[in-house]
Amino acid sequence: MAAAEDANSKQNPSGSEAPKLSDLLDRGWKLFEEVDTTNEPSSSNAVQVKVKRALMQLEEATRMVNQLNVFSRNEALEEISTADLKYLLLPALLGALTMKQVNPSKRLEHVQAARVYFMDFLQRCKDYDVCSFQLPRASENTADTPTEEQTNPSVPMPVSQPDLIAMATQRQAKIERFMQRKETEAKLSEIRGLVESGSADEELVRDFYLLHVRRWVTLAIEEIDSISQEMEILKRMELFKQSAPQPSPPKRPPMKPFILTKDAVQAKVFGAGYPSLPTMTVDDWYEQHRRQGCLPDQGIPRRADGDAEEDERAERERKEENDDDEALQKARDWDDWKDSHRRGYGNRKNMG
Repeated sequence: MAAAEDANSKQNPSGSEAPKLSDLLDRGWKLFEEVDTTNEPSSSNAVQVKVKRALMQLEEATRMVNQLNVFSRNEALEEISTADLKYLLLPALLGALTMKQVNPSKRLEHVQAARVYFMDFLQRCKDYDVCSFQLPRASENTADTPTEEQTNPSVPMPVSQPDLIAMATQRQAKIERFMQRKETEAKLSEIRGLVESGSADEELVRDFYLLHVRRWVTLAIEEIDSISQEMEILKRMELFKQSAPQPSPPKRPPMKPFILTKDAVQAKVFGAGYPSLPTMTVDDWYEQHRRQGCLPDQGIPRRADGDAEEDERAERERKEENDDDEALQKARDWDDWKDSHRRGYGNRKNMG
């Protein structure tokens, strides 16, 4: 359409040239192919940076496509210009990139968003009758409201005859989609070189983009099937976390009673049971530890001077209490001498 071509020359209000719509798609598409074919783990920082950059490019391109009304349900596939056919891939690429985001806490949110992208892509392809396929249901009951069989694995799930027929039909449809995708990829590899070199005519370029769209139709259906299964698992895990009992703090083992025994041999003979275990008195315990030299005050020498003065004072008090005449006379003489002589008498050098 002319509107999409005009968007390639649109400028920002600041005067700088805005990125072209075709450039946004080409950059995002190229980043997706780099991420999809890399040997690095998807959780690596380099891969996740490319995923985010590609999402930003393609989201901006999607906003521009919506503003320009590039696609309309009132037109047929033949009415879409060859240059605009590639923009049909935008929601499919966004869905695939969203699935490559690595964040366990937001995984359910990511798969739900990816399913919306894939369903939007398939609905648009169905409206334009790009190819013949059966559109998946808009909402999966298994993802929205888990049944008793899904939340309780012990409940048996009977398989009826219609279920077996449906399973066989689904298996056959998967085989047909696989064969169709392989055939489409073979055709794409044949004409890719001509289109990328710019030597292909418009009809070949149109076939090239239509083949890409049809290939992504089969991929989107397969992705939606796997998303439905993953959403069911994530819902079960969430229910299990909510219903799981919270772990109680570990209980401390009961402490054994501390009982003094006379010796280690007696403890071995009688065991450690209470109250049958014989005990000792405090005096016995003190005497035993005194003999072994384990008491706190054992081994610490006492002061000799202090002990001599203490003994002399105690001996004098004992004699006074026993009315020793000699001790009493000395005490009286000392008191009389102190009454007639002032303190410090005879101390010529004033030494105290």
